[in-house]
Amino acid sequence: MKSGLDVRPKIFVFALTFPLITALDLVTKRWALEELARPGHGHELLGGLVPLTLAFNKGAAFGIRVTEDSRWFFVPLTIFALVLLGFLYKDASDRDILRISSISLVVSGALGNLYDRVRWDRGVVDFLGPIDLGFYDFPIFNVADMAITCGAILLALSFYIEDRAMQMAEDDIREVVRQEGSEPSD
Repeated sequence: MKSGLDVRPKIFVFALTFPLITALDLVTKRWALEELARPGHGHELLGGLVPLTLAFNKGAAFGIRVTEDSRWFFVPLTIFALVLLGFLYKDASDRDILRISSISLVVSGALGNLYDRVRWDRGVVDFLGPIDLGFYDFPIFNVADMAITCGAILLALSFYIEDRAMQMAEDDIREVVRQEGSEPSD
């Protein structure tokens, strides 16, 4: 007999990740708009390693733009990506926590940035950075961008793991067939 609290892992992971990341993104963007817009208030994280700079990004990650107002290019593109992620989520096994977690991260980040694009024409609120890596100034970003990036990397990793498992299974089958074919028949 199942308890009333029996929740599929797929739903549990999404229900945990989505509101947490989305809320963190919205709260930090609101903070950035209130605090970093004040003149003369320098903020930084990690002892100055990560400066906090308010910026509005009308493009995609790393400031990639298609037109001067890329907003109406990225809104439908984001919606299309969310639909594809919905299919991936639906097809994911309940046991594939890596894939479900990665999809949850990307969806959370995409919706956080989509919200900014739809609510005003200033662009997506970014505030972390720029980070001086010595050889490159890493662009200004936000929590949603981190979720999308981490989620995309984990999603690629989940596909790689799945592909490797399928390759190993195929190799095992070939080996069994080869061994059965080499046995003497009576």
